[in-house]
Formats: sequence, structure tokens, C-alpha cells
Amino acid sequence: MDGLKVDHILDVFDVMFPDAYCELNHSNHFELLVAVMLSAQTTDKSVNQLTEALFEKYKIPNDYANAPIVELEQDLKRIGLYKTKAKNVKKMSQILIDEYDGKVPDTREELEKLPGVGRKTANVVLSVCFDQPAFAVDTHVARVSKRLGIANENDTPLKIEKKLIDVFPEEKWCALHHQMIFFWTLSLYS
Repeated sequence: MDGLKVDHILDVFDVMFPDAYCELNHSNHFELLVAVMLSAQTTDKSVNQLTEALFEKYKIPNDYANAPIVELEQDLKRIGLYKTKAKNVKKMSQILIDEYDGKVPDTREELEKLPGVGRKTANVVLSVCFDQPAFAVDTHVARVSKRLGIANENDTPLKIEKKLIDVFPEEKWCALHHQMIFFWTLSLYS
């Protein structure tokens, strides 16, 4: 992709969405990690509705680690894959307590070792919490990348991520991820 097209894409997104942000409600790194884990195959809107009460009940990793799994499952029941997500959030919380003094790690390698945390979740946490250059590829980013001709129809999320980081300057990755999500959401309602 030539530099003029890249500059044009960046300019348009900057004009359309100068203040794009992570739409998952959170007040700290741990809450964002939980919210992103819960967002797999679920809309941000559904996760935000759920976490409004969830984050009142469970505030720190100990709260999740000590919760009976059946109770945690009930608390997550409104979203898809709730049993697996409950198990992963509980295990992840225990690992944070045991290995990270209750803190969210700030490297991709450490994040991806946590149950229920894949590359997309790690990239969101690194980008939003730690301001590290990372390009999270979710369904929306993948669709916009394909629409812009950056990615092919059959590209995997990892392949799309590699294409995006090759095309766009590193200092734009964090913002551009959110701008692409805003763009996709806008296109749904236009």
C-alpha cells in the first residue's frame, strides 16, 4: 500500500474519530483485563451492562479467586461462553495473586500465559493500560482492514495484525485500533 493511501486513511480516521477510546468500562488495569476476557464473542455493550454490577461485587483478584465457581457462572450467565469465562477469570485471578502480587503483567508473554488471554486480549491490555504499541485485531478491525484492501478475505487475525503493523506507523497503532472499531460501528448504523 502506498504512502499516500496510508496517509489518507490516517487523516480520515483522525478527522472522523479524533477521540476514539476503549469502550469497555473499567477503572483499572485488572477490570480492563476481565472486561476484555469477557468480550470474546460478545458485544462491548453486553459486557458493559454485565460489568456494571460485576465490578461492584468483585473488585480485586482475590474476590474472583475466592468466589464459588457456580456463583461466578451465575454472575456471568447473561453473556456467551459464561462457564468457560468464569473458569478462566477465576484461574487468571489466582495466578495474578500467586505470581504477580495481584497486578496485571505488562508483557505479551506473561499476559498470554494467563487462562483465557490470547493475543487480542493481550494487545488491548498492553495498548490501553500500558500505552505500549500493539494492534489488537478483533472482528471489527478485521472487517475494516479487509474493506480498506489491507487484508485479504481469508487472512487470519495474526496475518491481519502483521499487515497492519507493516502498513501503519507504530505511534498510530493504539488509536487506529479504536478508530477502526468506531468506524465499523458507524457503518452499521449508516
